[in-house]
Amino acid sequence: MAAAAGSSPGAALFFGTYETMKPVIANLQSTYRGEEASSPALTHMISASIGEAAACLVRVPTEVVKSKMQTNAAGASSLSATFKLVVSEKDGRAFGSQVFGGLYRGYGITLMREVPFAFIQFPLYERLKVEWAKIQGFETSPLQAATCGSFSGGIAAAFTTPLDVVKTRLMLGSDKNGVKYHGANDVIGRILKEEGTPILLSGIQPRVMWISIGGFVFFGAYESYRSLLI
Repeated sequence: MAAAAGSSPGAALFFGTYETMKPVIANLQSTYRGEEASSPALTHMISASIGEAAACLVRVPTEVVKSKMQTNAAGASSLSATFKLVVSEKDGRAFGSQVFGGLYRGYGITLMREVPFAFIQFPLYERLKVEWAKIQGFETSPLQAATCGSFSGGIAAAFTTPLDVVKTRLMLGSDKNGVKYHGANDVIGRILKEEGTPILLSGIQPRVMWISIGGFVFFGAYESYRSLLI
């Protein structure tokens, strides 16, 4: 329920910001670096990063509430009860905790995961579409774009799995014994000391699989609707 509630607004915020920023960043590059020195990859990286920052305003609260519900935390009996529980957690560890409680716990580390993810996925996605179009002599179809999105998403997912592990633990707020985490460095240090380096790659296979599948659907739908609007 929590994931469903945040999925559409988050995607809308991301792509709305991404498409808005692409021409802005491209024009800035042309102005300050000249047309020949402008980099399409840099445009996609910066635009996607800004898009992720906007999308995380919805995505992070969704993830926090979902994580609480999935771990059967005390007081998390329903979506509304879990939301109230998270908002009541004014412990200072989350961004704007005096107003939003724990809703934005892990916002920083989520950006630390999503920005590198976007840096890898979107330039690769856009480049794959360009190369595919060159090979066949015409623009890629939504189905072909979906394939590019699936492949680039899987690659990005694999490289950012350690950041995802750290992000998840920060959002939970404490370990399985109830000992609270104090920032990303604390999470990483305790994982390396108590559980070992391989734990940082926990869930890499399902993460790559689901993001690849999700990327196919996500980009397929995006390109289909985009082709209708343009």
